[in-house]
Amino acid sequence: MVEMVIAEGAQVTLHFALVLENGDIVDSNFDGEPATFAVGDGSLLPGFEHSLFGMASGENAELTIPPEKAFGQPNPNNIQHVDRSAFSEDFELAQGLVVSFADAAGSETPGIIVDADDKQVTVDFNHPLAGKSILFKVEIIAVVPAVTH
Repeated sequence: MVEMVIAEGAQVTLHFALVLENGDIVDSNFDGEPATFAVGDGSLLPGFEHSLFGMASGENAELTIPPEKAFGQPNPNNIQHVDRSAFSEDFELAQGLVVSFADAAGSETPGIIVDADDKQVTVDFNHPLAGKSILFKVEIIAVVPAVTH
């Protein structure tokens, strides 16, 4: 049997961890069940997915994914100033608090409170991992042809 490597048309089962440069673990399934995804199904950001191309079952790697291929660079346009009156008076606005906002399409968008005073609230809508390089630790369990329906 020919050993299959990760490429378009593959289904991959793996253990993974996302680790910040300071060693903080953002996400990991090494202590649990492995994850399975089909290449191109949107389960992984393309930068993470493409970093796995060419790997086969049984391989382990620690890959550094730069911000441009991970969660992007922070965009200054994603920092918004909102009138304090948009929040109820008894709503306690603390720096670092994540608040859910409705966007123009009516879906929920998380924002992080950066600063607040009596008149306005500064909210950062950038992804919390924007601008960060991510150490992507992987253990490839299986690579098989993806099942298509």
